[in-house]
Amino acid sequence: MTSTTSRLSISTVALGALAMSLAVPAQAQYRQTIGNNLNQCRSGDGPAVLVTVDGIKESRGKIRVQSYRATAADWLKKGRWINRIEASARAGTMTFCVPVPAAGSYGIAVRHDLNGNGDTDLSSDGGGMSNNPSINIFNLGKPSHTKTAFAVGSGVKSIRIGMRYM
Repeated sequence: MTSTTSRLSISTVALGALAMSLAVPAQAQYRQTIGNNLNQCRSGDGPAVLVTVDGIKESRGKIRVQSYRATAADWLKKGRWINRIEASARAGTMTFCVPVPAAGSYGIAVRHDLNGNGDTDLSSDGGGMSNNPSINIFNLGKPSHTKTAFAVGSGVKSIRIGMRYM
């Protein structure tokens, strides 16, 4: 092998390794299950969203809070959530601190899996979304990203979400 061919092969391998290393952070931006660290929001460390969830029906089951980018490609798409927090449900009001990767436009979806079975039970489970959009038979509970989007800067953005049950 000539030295030119050897350098070309090494360069090709190096470029391939660089491309692989750049692809990993993009994938790591999705599907992060995290704990509910309220201190992060209290200290003002952002960007983050302080989500207050009102109207939780019962103290049983699980509450799941998920953040999404406010784009048609990401909003409520399977596997396209950024961060997820799951906690045992407490009737009334619960608060969550959801970090986001950078300043930008986001949406938050909340689900109360009342019996904790992991399935969506339309007759009992509850849900809510940022900006509290109306949910009806025509949008099947999935309002567009434009109705749920809100801006997050470098600090902590506070929002309130009201739960809805059938």
